[in-house]
Amino acid sequence: MITTATARKLATTFDEVTEEPHFEVTSFRIGKKIYATMNEPEKRMTVKFTTFDQDVFCTFDKEVIYPVPNAWGKQGWTHVNLKKIRKEMLLDVLTVAYCTVAPKKLADKYRIE
Repeated sequence: MITTATARKLATTFDEVTEEPHFEVTSFRIGKKIYATMNEPEKRMTVKFTTFDQDVFCTFDKEVIYPVPNAWGKQGWTHVNLKKIRKEMLLDVLTVAYCTVAPKKLADKYRIE
């Protein structure tokens, strides 16, 4: 299990990320673009993927990582269960989400090959 404190620390390790409220959750942004949110009471993060990356990550385990079950999910938004994900995988998820949203100059520093 990943604590929300650990998830927050991982989400803010990337360049130029800010943490801001977004409705009833916390958002992690690059500029004005959200790359992840965290719902602390539900121990869940939601990240922005391309639909390709979403397909790849969601093959792992539907109890750990799965598309948001509505139109947002069809746009790549994906839920991550902090109670079941390993730290290394969460870091990979956040890295890919960050690179999806960040400007190329910032993303190139973290891009996973």
